[in-house]
Amino acid sequence: MSKHVIVIGAGFAGLSAATTLAQQGCRVTLLEKNEGPGGRARQFQAEGFTFDMGPSWYWMPDIFEQYFAKFGRKVSDYYDLVRLDPSYQVIFKGPEAVDIPAAMSELRALFERFEPGSGARLDEFLRQAAYKYQVGIGKFVHMPGRSLLEFADPRLLVDAVRLDLLQSMHKHVRKFFKDPRLLELVEFPILFLGATSENTPALYSLMNYADLALGTWYPMGGMHKIVEGMVALAREQGVEIEYNAAVEQIVVENGRTTGVQTAAGFRPADAVVAGADYHHAEQHLLAPEWRTYSEDYWDKRTMAPSSLLFYLGINKRLPNLRHHNLFFDEDFGLHAEEIYENPKWPSRPLFYVSAPSQTDPSVAPEGSENMFLLVPVAPNLPDPETTREHYYNFIMERLERHCGTSIRDAVVYKRSYAHQDFIDDYHSYKGNAYGLANTLRQTAILKPSLKSKKVSNLYFTGQLTVPGPGVPPSLISGQVVAGEVMKEMKN
Repeated sequence: MSKHVIVIGAGFAGLSAATTLAQQGCRVTLLEKNEGPGGRARQFQAEGFTFDMGPSWYWMPDIFEQYFAKFGRKVSDYYDLVRLDPSYQVIFKGPEAVDIPAAMSELRALFERFEPGSGARLDEFLRQAAYKYQVGIGKFVHMPGRSLLEFADPRLLVDAVRLDLLQSMHKHVRKFFKDPRLLELVEFPILFLGATSENTPALYSLMNYADLALGTWYPMGGMHKIVEGMVALAREQGVEIEYNAAVEQIVVENGRTTGVQTAAGFRPADAVVAGADYHHAEQHLLAPEWRTYSEDYWDKRTMAPSSLLFYLGINKRLPNLRHHNLFFDEDFGLHAEEIYENPKWPSRPLFYVSAPSQTDPSVAPEGSENMFLLVPVAPNLPDPETTREHYYNFIMERLERHCGTSIRDAVVYKRSYAHQDFIDDYHSYKGNAYGLANTLRQTAILKPSLKSKKVSNLYFTGQLTVPGPGVPPSLISGQVVAGEVMKEMKN
């Protein structure tokens, strides 16, 4: 087949779609508006430090292995993966700092120490979560979500019941655990899915299986090594990648796209896959008559959180830190409410610190610390410098208290990043960082469709369509949309 497909956006979903289409015999051109690949997972260097700009957690290693295996490759062909132990550190109120061990026997003992009897209940909780992971990741997330008929198989209906789609995460976890620290530990992975635990299906305890059973990993050199591996693989498959090539218009004639317009001119194509922000691609790159959704539709969608980020270079090593550090030393419920129920800048936020230099000496000068600080916040908030600075000092006071040393006077590099930066760099709708929230009303066929309903050869991939936010789902999203393109090209 010599069909030419243009893919817009070199994030995880775009790279995945482009590489899969090329393997199937298409000629593929990947157009990226920024100067390099990765989308939110870009990387930059400053003052001898190497900073990953976005994703920092490597969960679900099987998804990455399966992706590269489809092309006869292994993860180890492209980067060196190490398992972190401890997986991460949690700083609870008190303050009480707790390492989350990689070994299941040690994890069970930790739960038992917090709440007698919870070690055995953890086994049952993870047994159920493992089933959800195997079915949810093995079957449901690979569905294109275009028709209810996809779910007509009776076996899937049985699975759907066992997946706890109609029970909340909040209610589910409280069947197993009562200690507030354990509840925070098992509920934190869904903080970025776009809803409180009361409004998130218990299906997402599969995230706990990914976290506690499959473990937390790290590619030496940084998360961008995944992107570099995917780019190398894409080129091996024959994908042409062009940077600084922003698409200005998706051109449509008689209900079909004929290609895209860039500053360099018109680029013809037999099909287009938009891996850029879905809202931007549809509302700004398409003429009004070819849009499936209205601006009002988008405004009513529930978005996953945005983030206030700080990239810091510290000229000394810091005690009491791990690679991943979760500061749950304030009210977990209040912060979640101020993201999802009553959106505003949080009064006393939780936050997260990634210190990859604890694992990887290559990301910071000798004797220095590389730090990435993240405060999850509601999307669509103004983010002036005064607001950013207020939160910087607020969380740095707590970090300095935990480390037992001054830090702000040792900062040799500092960069902040928030809503407006997400908009400027990624056309991110309302400045969100994680895409569309995974609520029950925005699951599967209730998400924006991966195929345009008005343009017969226009497709969408990424965090605002199936299967949802996160790096592994984005890898899957690209493969799923490529399958739909190929299916319809052959008809």
